[in-house]
Amino acid sequence: MRDYRKLRAFELADQLAMAVYKCTSTFPKEEMFGLTSQLRRAAVSGPSNIVEGSAKSSQADYVRFLEIAYGSVCEVEYQLTIAQRLSYLDERAAIEVIAITNETGRVLNGLLRSLKSDS
Repeated sequence: MRDYRKLRAFELADQLAMAVYKCTSTFPKEEMFGLTSQLRRAAVSGPSNIVEGSAKSSQADYVRFLEIAYGSVCEVEYQLTIAQRLSYLDERAAIEVIAITNETGRVLNGLLRSLKSDS
């Protein structure tokens, strides 16, 4: 089994999940079951899938879960742009969280490319 805690991709995905929870705490109450919930679920899905994939015995399963994590990070990025356009996030907060999202995606994509080239 792999130790997900040693992965930079996990560290970033975890940081992203925490940042999303923090920034969504100020969203309007009417978004509690809308964008707030959707963003939080997608943000937690990223690191959760890295953890779950790390517990899989086959390389193919590991890669599949990392791909799901990457998709969740992309989903978070889009949803953050919606929140910014709706003025739920100020520009500074949006830039900071989107930067974490972009870095997480780049690192995950690099890990995926590396794993796929090894097989």
